[in-house]
Amino acid sequence: MRVLALSSGTSVDAIDVALADLSDVDGTVHLHLLGHAERPWSADLRARILAALPPAKISVGEVCGLDTVIGQTFGDVGAWAIAKWGAVDLVVSHGQTVFHWVEGDTARGTLQIGAPAWIAQRTGVPVVNDLRSSDIAFGGHGAPLTSLLDHLWLSDQPSAVVNIGGIANVSIVGMGPVQTGDSGPGNCLIDVAVAAHTGAPFDNDGALARSGTVNQAALATLMSDPYYSRELPKSTGRELFHARYVAELLSTAPGSLTLQGADLVATLTELTARTIAAQVTPYGVGRVVVSGGGTRNSTLMARLGELLPGVMTSDALGLPSEAKEAYLFALLGYLSVRGLPGTAPGRHGRQATGARSAVVLGSLTPPTPAPCPLASAPVHSLVVSSEKRST
Repeated sequence: MRVLALSSGTSVDAIDVALADLSDVDGTVHLHLLGHAERPWSADLRARILAALPPAKISVGEVCGLDTVIGQTFGDVGAWAIAKWGAVDLVVSHGQTVFHWVEGDTARGTLQIGAPAWIAQRTGVPVVNDLRSSDIAFGGHGAPLTSLLDHLWLSDQPSAVVNIGGIANVSIVGMGPVQTGDSGPGNCLIDVAVAAHTGAPFDNDGALARSGTVNQAALATLMSDPYYSRELPKSTGRELFHARYVAELLSTAPGSLTLQGADLVATLTELTARTIAAQVTPYGVGRVVVSGGGTRNSTLMARLGELLPGVMTSDALGLPSEAKEAYLFALLGYLSVRGLPGTAPGRHGRQATGARSAVVLGSLTPPTPAPCPLASAPVHSLVVSSEKRST
């Protein structure tokens, strides 16, 4: 089955596109990589999406408008990919996360927008979307869903599998039940600081962080957030690590710490590295496989290499680090239409995400069907009939 995946992460930096040919025989899924790309958001739409993210308060009308425009944009990207790579059997759209509702240790709901009907209309292909809600309905966090791919792919030896997007997540595999969760901020806080200082959307190759000095007092304050001490599974997002998070937290420190420019970026880069390492270190794994946009930040990757053993990117094992999450969604969509669950087994009889049981993920939107040959004229009436049954 040729499956096209579309997704946009917490950083809202681009729409990730991946095409894979999937099959399964005797319990083994074969994921054949056919191509991947990134398609940029328009500057206006990216700004509009970022303006809608927490802690912003927006109207239902704006949610509706974004749902439509994002769906149309995903549809255009899907049509572009089909024109480039050929026909597909299924499109899987993760959509754009605008809110992930977590209270304490419990995920209550999640919202990814990008109306799938527009994607189906534009591509003429069935669309699987809303991949996280079913897991949450069964008591899970709906994240990180990458733990299933990590488990199926890398359980041959004890490994920590790390994805660094806007939020960083970790899966521990090859040591019995899978353990997974969001370790904390990945690029999201760094991106905000860089944009405020230079206007650029991210720290290119970690150059700004490399030029700054880590402020240890600020780092200690940032690492005091109780989120980091929570046990796996756990999930988070911009609802906690929002654009004002750093300034608000540092203002509570003795002397009301203020930090900006390269020193702030260096400190936030160290925060990402240290919180990932703190999540991984207790498991004593000898291999740490990293993917996501954070792999392009050589300062961050170098620091992870100093803090953890056996750090490598997923590229070294054959899965492109910049496209791993998109290929994950291709896998999950394939499993969904096959009626197979999309989460990995975890501890205490639960799934790795914390769900009470494994569930098939996602909702299916069919494309607009071709006109029926028998429908020669518009319908204008309805006849209702039934079998007559005695009472």
